[in-house]
Amino acid sequence: MNSASAIKTKNTAKATSATDKRFKMLDATIKRYQYQQDALIEILHKAQELFGYLENDVLIYVAHSLKLPPSRVYGVATFYHLFSLAPSGVHTCVVCTGTACYVKGAPAILANLEKSVHIHAGETSADGQISLLTARCLGACGIAPAVVFDGTVLGNQTPESVCEWLRHCFAERIKGWLEGTERSPHS
Repeated sequence: MNSASAIKTKNTAKATSATDKRFKMLDATIKRYQYQQDALIEILHKAQELFGYLENDVLIYVAHSLKLPPSRVYGVATFYHLFSLAPSGVHTCVVCTGTACYVKGAPAILANLEKSVHIHAGETSADGQISLLTARCLGACGIAPAVVFDGTVLGNQTPESVCEWLRHCFAERIKGWLEGTERSPHS
């Protein structure tokens, strides 16, 4: 982000913060942490909880509030896997790629999902319905390979069982992408 866009974003964030209740809630969190720069991760976590993801306006707002350079806030937001800089889909599918899951077939599951939903890991479908994510480890090694759909952990999965789960659970809500009628611009 160059300095001209940072200034424009900061001004936009100030104007938006005056009318958006989420900024008031974020201000309360920043105040609770007494504007301490070392509380950046906790503050970003609250910001993501409030806004759904960390857009540039929010990152600049946090940087300004904590008197930190925007590059530091952006660096922290991109370093930690739990933060997202883009909105996620209505539904999420997380494929564990930890060692046990990887050895037992996670790459094949991920490849089949990418082919089925026409997006790659880390992306959201064009219609905003599903985000396909990976996790380094879910801590479910005893039931590897594991996949999480909207918070529900499924163990001992196969490429076929995962796509069948998608068809069964989301057939009415996400028609189109399993049949290939809606294609992402990335496919």
